[in-house]
Amino acid sequence: MSQEWNQPTGDNPQQPQKPASTYNPVSGGAAPKNPQRNNTWIYLGVIAVLLGACIYLFMSRKTTIQQVEVVSGQRDSAVAAHESLNTEYQAAIARLDQLNTTNTQLNNEIKDKDGELQHLRNELQGIMKKQHRSEADNARARKLIAELNTKVSNYEQRIAELEGKNKELTAANSSLSETNTGLQRQVKLGAVLHASNIRMEAIHLKRGGKKEVTTSKARRADMIRIIFDIDENRITESGSKEIFMCITDPEGHKLSNAAYGSGVTTLDNGQQLDYTMVKQVNLEQNTPVKDVQADWNQDSDYTRGTYTIDLYSGGFRIGGGSVTLR
Repeated sequence: MSQEWNQPTGDNPQQPQKPASTYNPVSGGAAPKNPQRNNTWIYLGVIAVLLGACIYLFMSRKTTIQQVEVVSGQRDSAVAAHESLNTEYQAAIARLDQLNTTNTQLNNEIKDKDGELQHLRNELQGIMKKQHRSEADNARARKLIAELNTKVSNYEQRIAELEGKNKELTAANSSLSETNTGLQRQVKLGAVLHASNIRMEAIHLKRGGKKEVTTSKARRADMIRIIFDIDENRITESGSKEIFMCITDPEGHKLSNAAYGSGVTTLDNGQQLDYTMVKQVNLEQNTPVKDVQADWNQDSDYTRGTYTIDLYSGGFRIGGGSVTLR
């Protein structure tokens, strides 16, 4: 807008006056101020700088976290590999320590201090005892563990084969032993004597015992006589044989008196046998013995009824008979 000024007239000039609507006097005669600057762009610039810094910090932090995760993963992987190697080592040593066999030659080979197993063990132990092992150490340890496991597996296979053969031999020996026991049993049974023609007689003594008369009356019986034969036997060796005799009275009681030779013997099945008397018989192999005689005397009277006799030899019953008194 243009400004209009009134020119002075005459000798008394007057100060020019600015129209009231446009004139703005400044005290002291100073120049008018410049219009205020716009700060919006400054703020935008600051915000942009701060935003860039935030983005940088965020990306930097993300990168750092990723790096930490990578390092942590590598560390965990290394720890896991270390523990895995230690586990493999302990397992291999345990397998080696458990190797054992009753085969003397193979056992000496396993326990040989200068042998290949001990050499592998010593080298492996030397590596594993290191406080700080390198990758090369770990690689060597893994190789030694694999080699040790292979050799241990070979020994385990050999031991298993030996144990299998031992079981077969044991089974064969057991079968032979059973067969031998059976044969021995057959021989033993074959050697058992057999008594035949067994008789029991009640004897009455006359003339002060000078004359013997057979009787069937209990009140007249002074003793009981047992007579029997021993059949020929091709297995029993010649010599003196014991024949145990058990006499049972009509009431089922065994006659026994230690003063007259009664006693106790053991049968083949382990049971105890109370016998009335025992008779020694001289036997020749494959030759029968006829009319073996044994007499039983007792202090008490004989009762009416049936008396029985059972003969035993070598732990077996070899015959029996009876007599009835009236």
